[in-house]
Amino acid sequence: MGTELISNLLEIFTAEDPMPFDHPEGDPWKDFRQIMRIEWKMEFTYRHILGKYSKFFIELANKRFFTTECPKCGKVWGIPRPLCADCLTITRWKELPGTGVLSSFSVSYFVPAFMKVETPYVLALVKMDGADTLFTHQLRNFGRVEDIKVGMPVKVAYATEPVSHPMLLMWFEPA
Repeated sequence: MGTELISNLLEIFTAEDPMPFDHPEGDPWKDFRQIMRIEWKMEFTYRHILGKYSKFFIELANKRFFTTECPKCGKVWGIPRPLCADCLTITRWKELPGTGVLSSFSVSYFVPAFMKVETPYVLALVKMDGADTLFTHQLRNFGRVEDIKVGMPVKVAYATEPVSHPMLLMWFEPA
């Protein structure tokens, strides 16, 4: 009996020394180059409290975009903050219209499998109307990647189907 007992075994191979030029006296890792690759499905269940950010997610479920505003210095945070990072005052909730302008973006054609998203995946940094800072989230329904432009107006879109995490209740799309 041997490796045939491993039901999820994909392969066994010997990895090459990636830097042979650095080892003129021989590969110091030669005894560790035999590699076993397996497929290992892991499932975890976490219970997590969203704490002081809960109202943000509750309002997303109600198709409303809330953030926070500092009552002392007046700064409106694109991503809600319980405390103003500038003056450490406890903030207050404020509803925004859910519109904004694309400030920057990143396009990824390869994402981890656990994300379960279509590619290309576009991460957008949006200057929300009424906020002083940026909000980062996915951009969808943009057509072609070439159509995405810094400065383009965007809006918050809300999920209509069940989601696995409250953050998936929203995304950005062109306005």
